[in-house]
Amino acid sequence: MLNFIFLQAANAAAPQQGSQWSFWIMMILIFVVFYFFMIRPQTKKQKELQKQREAMKKGDKVITAGGIHGIIREVQDTTFLIEVAKDVVLKLDKASVYASAEDVQADAANANTK
Repeated sequence: MLNFIFLQAANAAAPQQGSQWSFWIMMILIFVVFYFFMIRPQTKKQKELQKQREAMKKGDKVITAGGIHGIIREVQDTTFLIEVAKDVVLKLDKASVYASAEDVQADAANANTK
């Protein structure tokens, strides 16, 4: 009887191999789900946005992160000079400028017709 009690205690204290493997498999599955549903789409979106910013040129209509609409007057290394009204020019960082929705739709329509 005493041996039985000691064996039960030893089995309860010893971790089981199957549960350890299932823990690691679950952790890997959670990481894979996070990667494919959260990390990867965000990186794709950032790359696409960066590509759009690099393609912007003088005369393109843009919208700033603050909602100001304007036209690019000059493209510099890290900034744009944007005219928002007659003789009103703002110097903005490239990261805070987005292509105008009208221009994006026009470019997509032109790409589909080619």
